[in-house]
Amino acid sequence: MSRVGLEGQVVVVTGAARGVGELLARKLSARGARIALVGLEPDALKQVAERLHGDSAHWYADVTDQEAMTRVAQEVKERFGKVDVVVANAGVATGGPFADSDPQAWRRVIEVNLIGSAVTARAFLPLLTASRGYLFQIASLAAITPAPMMTAYCASKSGVEAYAHSLRAEVGHKGVRVGVGYLSWTDTDMVRGADQEDVMRELRQRLPWPSNKTYPLGPAVDRLVAGIERRSAHVYGQWWLRGMQSVRGYLPGIIGTIGQREMRRFEPRLRGMRTGLVGAGGAADEEARATQRS
Repeated sequence: MSRVGLEGQVVVVTGAARGVGELLARKLSARGARIALVGLEPDALKQVAERLHGDSAHWYADVTDQEAMTRVAQEVKERFGKVDVVVANAGVATGGPFADSDPQAWRRVIEVNLIGSAVTARAFLPLLTASRGYLFQIASLAAITPAPMMTAYCASKSGVEAYAHSLRAEVGHKGVRVGVGYLSWTDTDMVRGADQEDVMRELRQRLPWPSNKTYPLGPAVDRLVAGIERRSAHVYGQWWLRGMQSVRGYLPGIIGTIGQREMRRFEPRLRGMRTGLVGAGGAADEEARATQRS
């Protein structure tokens, strides 16, 4: 597939204060894109914007707030005149046994990762239709295979993958392309936050190769950038994820069998696990919601 030059293209990136979103914004900016950053950490977003190569601006917004995201879309259009690409990257995670999980944290993962992605698309689809643009949805290996201790995250990423595939069929005739990006364990605050729990870290390390590794952020984001340039339907942050698609039908049964054995092994150590959102991004989300309530 031929590449679309990014020079002068307007790209919106949600969850842009850190991790995948931040580095993606930097690499897209280096290719000449004009960047609109969206997230919950205005100071961090400002710092990211100041480090970009070209024209950029940032907006504070909760991606689950339809009114706020509609306002952001209108302001981005006023600021840049158009939108060519939207990267729905904002996401949070929690881990641990479902039975002991914090119901609010569990629900919040679904709200941000799935509903927030849909809210983002709803706000920006009119602009993408006008530009015949590209919506790029960040999913995960968790969309391809289930995993114990990750019920909320797997549910949200499986859901967002299915939603994006459905949306692709709806808007393709209007010239809007929709892509899904898949990432395995990548060196971000979210993964490092999850690894602070010994059980989560050890359980992941017992996964079969190559799914038991943490991969560097840079090469994964380079693959995402290349996918955006091609406006690809599927983009894989790690080379081996493409092969997982061909065997995904077998994975629930395999994981169900192996997972029972592993959970029996870890059962005595499960009590007392932290049940909130993980990583710096999770902390920022919890702080923003606490501020809204006060």
